[in-house]
Amino acid sequence: MGALTALGPLAIDMYLPAFPNIAQGLGASQGEVERTLASYLFGLSLAQLAYGPVADRFGRKKPLIFGVTLFTLASIGCAMTNDVTHLTILRIIQAFGGAAGMVIPRAVIRDNLETRDASKALSLLILIMGVTPILGPILGAQVMFIGGWRGIFGIMIVCGILLVYAAARHMQETLPVEKQIPLNIRNIGRNYWALLQHRQFMFYSLAGGFGSAGLFTYIAGSPRVLIDVYGVDPEYFGFLFGLNALSLITMSQLSARLLNHHSPEKLLKMAQNSIVIAALAGVVLTLAGVLNLWLFMLCLMAFMASQGFVLPNSGALALNHQGKRLGSASALMGTIQMLCGTMAGLAISAWHSDTPLPMMGLLLVSAAFSWLAGRMAFNRPPKTTVNAK
Repeated sequence: MGALTALGPLAIDMYLPAFPNIAQGLGASQGEVERTLASYLFGLSLAQLAYGPVADRFGRKKPLIFGVTLFTLASIGCAMTNDVTHLTILRIIQAFGGAAGMVIPRAVIRDNLETRDASKALSLLILIMGVTPILGPILGAQVMFIGGWRGIFGIMIVCGILLVYAAARHMQETLPVEKQIPLNIRNIGRNYWALLQHRQFMFYSLAGGFGSAGLFTYIAGSPRVLIDVYGVDPEYFGFLFGLNALSLITMSQLSARLLNHHSPEKLLKMAQNSIVIAALAGVVLTLAGVLNLWLFMLCLMAFMASQGFVLPNSGALALNHQGKRLGSASALMGTIQMLCGTMAGLAISAWHSDTPLPMMGLLLVSAAFSWLAGRMAFNRPPKTTVNAK
């Protein structure tokens, strides 16, 4: 499950150091290349809505194998394209495949574990997702110097082939036939409508969604800020990028340990206070004109460390009380997160500046909305499950 969860982030993080090379190779602007990232996030958001009901109907294994196969085929197209528009379209298709690795592992966890244990398991997935941003840009930079930016997509092809083989040979189905829900458009619509009306699900999903918006603001904006604004060499970009991912990893594992003594709600509340403080400090220091590279990194590491608590705990709380529609709930939660990330990615690509202000400003907006959604969720009593049709 961990390797499958890493597939989506790998397709995001590996090619970040190659943005300038892709722009030069395809004769495109930096903004056009950044929009290939936003298109990938958009594809992830839409695809997850489909994988949820499909995984509730056909089980977890078959949709997963289909998705990873599609990801692999689209990666082949990305490696061969000579046009940025084609690359953008292929990235959307690639995302439709990679989304399976995001939806289905969460559903498998909730198939087998209750809320507190699910939070611990999701913290482990955050660990794996955090390792990918550390290794992804470093690996991508090295592959780029050896085989160019197309070689990065070659690595994705190899990963996809290996994961298809591993899933086909070793993955066990976790959804019994008697728990599978008939695939009916009307029932799918009813399930999603019921989830949209489930106030705690929505508020916890939005808390995590706006947290993801901050995460993707950092992912999309960091190449420009670190390389163009602060003059970091692309070869060393991955190491600085990885320091922030290390903060996310460390705190996600601390969160898992603290769950033995504290509730997910308490940890989420404390972390949301922290992300607002970190983002606000970044904006104030930028406006004061004193945000050098090391202060910039300090603010980002504090922000990412807090995300190590926000993402797993908001996710586990959102998926609580969902019963048979767990796959749909996991999909809708993922869609909300990716839509928030897409909007953040588009905003950072459109807001041009020779300072870190666009990035820091969007981090503060994301943190504030995550904090607000969390407070709305805390003020609502748990809602009982509405039976899926």
